Amino acid sequence: MTITGQKRSIADNLPEDISLANGRKLSLARPLIMGIINVTPDSFSDGGGSGITTPFKATEIAIRMQNEGADIIDIGGESTRPGADPVSLDEELQRVIPAIKAIREKTNILISIDTYKAETASAAIEAGADIVNDISALRFDSKMAEVVNSKDVPVILMHMLGTPRDMQKN
Repeated sequence: MTITGQKRSIADNLPEDISLANGRKLSLARPLIMGIINVTPDSFSDGGGSGITTPFKATEIAIRMQNEGADIIDIGGESTRPGADPVSLDEELQRVIPAIKAIREKTNILISIDTYKAETASAAIEAGADIVNDISALRFDSKMAEVVNSKDVPVILMHMLGTPRDMQKN
């Protein structure tokens, strides 16, 4: 858009930093790099190996990613690959919460929780996550908007047609 002869973008109206919990900041001054850690037995983020299933392994990878330039570590406990079956809330919590706590104990890097479940997002924030990354853009769980609002955390809204189980049909 043009305003008084100058081209402006939506980004011109964003703050340079967003304050997060515990004094951390999300800088918007430059593009950020997000490292992905899926703590699932069928993770694609480990290069097709046997999965990242321990908090120790997740922490080791997070620190390596941070040393290699990652600004944010995204932790997911449910595969969203095409055709994937959903996991229960309890199973997702058992996967992500220990990993988030372990990473938070060792580093101050920003952590996002990759979930569409409001209860998982809330527990993850309590465990040390700073951002919610919701593949459903707040559509799959009616309580997710309330959680990100009440916890005052930034949210990443992803676009997807359908669900992971049927998105390739759409």
